[in-house]
Amino acid sequence: MEKSKSYQFKVANICLHHGEEPPISGTSGSGTFFFTGCNLKCVFCQNYQISQEGLGSSISIDDLAEKMVELQKQGTHNINLVSPTHYGSRIVDLIKSAREKGLNIPIVYNSNGYDSLAILKQLKGLVQIYMPDIKYGDDSFALKYSSAKGYVGINQAAIKEMFNQVGNLHLDEDGIAIKGILVRHLVLPNNLSQSKDCLDFLSSISKDLYVSIMSQYHPCYKAGEHPELNRLLSPEEYYAVVDYAEELGMENLFIQELSSHKTYLPQIQLCLICQTYSSCILQPLADHRY
Repeated sequence: MEKSKSYQFKVANICLHHGEEPPISGTSGSGTFFFTGCNLKCVFCQNYQISQEGLGSSISIDDLAEKMVELQKQGTHNINLVSPTHYGSRIVDLIKSAREKGLNIPIVYNSNGYDSLAILKQLKGLVQIYMPDIKYGDDSFALKYSSAKGYVGINQAAIKEMFNQVGNLHLDEDGIAIKGILVRHLVLPNNLSQSKDCLDFLSSISKDLYVSIMSQYHPCYKAGEHPELNRLLSPEEYYAVVDYAEELGMENLFIQELSSHKTYLPQIQLCLICQTYSSCILQPLADHRY
């Protein structure tokens, strides 16, 4: 590990996060690390200050691993790595370093789903919970709105690999996730996410898959440059997706109220742990069900 100790990560926020799905945040919060940067360029990104504009501070692998252990001591249910994909194999070294320092709670790999199979294979046995996005069911939309060439094939291969590693979500007696996969899907206006295609794929993996169908779309960042994205979802658009998931026989669903776009619009604030200004969403899901 000597060589890896010279690594520098850039992190925008470290916090006890209570705004994830209930099995992740639980009662004590999820120990969340928001990495600066992203391998996607979503024109509607709600965290664009972090993902696109470079908000954050540099921190060594040693210090980052120690902060994970600090959060464990505070009682967090897990360590939640948000947007880690672009750091590649450095994430492998980071997890190993944290384990060497005494970390013994689950690692959540919280990604946009545009992940390298080679890196995912290196993470096997190191990550207990995968929480990827499935953003698009159409490559042309993925390229236009996220600069993600071949997103659908890459995303589906990644989700299959994650599922093969950890299986469906397993909860402890208190309803807290200890292992498995939870997939998120943000419904976009005008069916630009091709949600039914996404759900068809997910249901083909397992009808018991835990899926979070999100209504929190808000036209942020550069969405105003695209008229088809420059509005909120309608109730008909969102609930048509939820109804379709139920028609497919998928029962482990998290859903949101249409007003969630207000709850989840990030605010820039000071993180009290790492002393950097960043986006930290602290409100829980307005509504959810299995």
